[in-house]
Amino acid sequence: MTPSAESTNLLTVDEAAQRLGTGVRFVRRLIAERRIRFYKVGKYVRFHPDDLAAYIQDGRVDPIRPVITYRRGAPTHV
Repeated sequence: MTPSAESTNLLTVDEAAQRLGTGVRFVRRLIAERRIRFYKVGKYVRFHPDDLAAYIQDGRVDPIRPVITYRRGAPTHV
C-alpha cells in the first residue's frame, strides 16, 4: 500500500470521537495522556481505524458469574 493510499484511511480527531461515541475533548485527553495510539502528520493528529478498534477491545470487560446470596431462604442474585 502506498503512503498516500494509507493516509486516506486515517481518521481525524472529530471522526475518531464520532466513532468512539465520545466528545472531541475526551479524545484529546486520551492523546495527551498517551492512552491511545495516534499518528502525527505534520501538526495534525490522525488515527488508524484498527487502532481505535484495538482501544475499544482493550477496554472490554468480560462479565462474571452472578453471585447468589440467600435471603430468607430464597436465592437472589447480587
